Amino acid sequence: MSALDYFNFDQPFAFRRGGRIDGVRVAFETWGALNAQRDNAILILTGLSPSAHAASSARDPSLGWWQDMLGPGRPIDTDRWFVICVNSLGSCKGSTGPASIEPATGKPWALRFPELSVEDIADAAWAVIAHLGIARLHALIGPSMGGMTAQALALAQPAACPNLVLISSAPQADAFAIALRSLQREAIRADPNWRGGDYDSAHWPLAGMRLARKLGVMTYRSPQEWTQRFGRARIESRIASPFGAEYQIESYLEAHAQRFIGSFDPNCYLYLSRAMDWFDLADHGGTIEAAYQQMAVRRALVIGVETDMLFPLAQQEQMAEGLRLANAAVEFLALPSIQGHDAFLVDFRRFGPALARFLNSLR
Repeated sequence: MSALDYFNFDQPFAFRRGGRIDGVRVAFETWGALNAQRDNAILILTGLSPSAHAASSARDPSLGWWQDMLGPGRPIDTDRWFVICVNSLGSCKGSTGPASIEPATGKPWALRFPELSVEDIADAAWAVIAHLGIARLHALIGPSMGGMTAQALALAQPAACPNLVLISSAPQADAFAIALRSLQREAIRADPNWRGGDYDSAHWPLAGMRLARKLGVMTYRSPQEWTQRFGRARIESRIASPFGAEYQIESYLEAHAQRFIGSFDPNCYLYLSRAMDWFDLADHGGTIEAAYQQMAVRRALVIGVETDMLFPLAQQEQMAEGLRLANAAVEFLALPSIQGHDAFLVDFRRFGPALARFLNSLR
């Protein structure tokens, strides 16, 4: 059972970096009810890999990726707000992307898909909101890559985005994140089964995806957590092969990789990963500060995590300061979670109250 809805563009979608394609669709899911004034809508934009299924619903009772944050009586209270979560353009979770079928060939778009930017993802998300008849969001929430998309949307539609929540995100990709994602993409492209992007379901670049996922998981949590959880603990039965896994941390990474590689398309991963590297608010006005001046954010909550190595705290501080300089009332929180970048997905005891307090204070 799926609770996904779809918005289908009736005109060709024009990409910021060039190219247009017909038949673009964007998957989304909703919870709660839109009020008569159409002013109680909250939009959630996702990180790189999640679907639009952020939480369970009557239509789809399966647990969502932000289950403990979204629902009746939860921090994002669906008894009060109409909540929309949009699957990113370029993804393989319902929206059009490189894994979608190109009508002219009957094959996946693969690398014939136009170059994708975060701004394209924001434009596609806004089309869903406009389709729903919403002119102004009660709040716009973006964790991780979703925070980049949220900033792009606040730039493109300033009147619609007066209240902004940025979680473990950044105003531009920094050198460490670019280097990491570059290695992940290289691992996929170096797999012989990638075949220039023209792999098929029987011959996926599984080895490359395994390595890419392991590299990612290593940075999603913190060294402190790895030490606390695993230390130098060994697995009971060493894998009987030269240089086989010996430590529990190796087994953990392998389990995560195995769960991921069959659930996400490699080309979609490449496109979304590169879009994050390309994102830079300074492209809109010459400086990051100039970009924030073009938004019309009145209130903002910016949350960072002290142990986040992928989106370090300095970047959260930079976003908060840029918004303050643009005359927004900003609440900045530096949370001490040991769980690194993934803290917003698991450390609900810290994130939940902060988000609920901010949303409840909006008028």
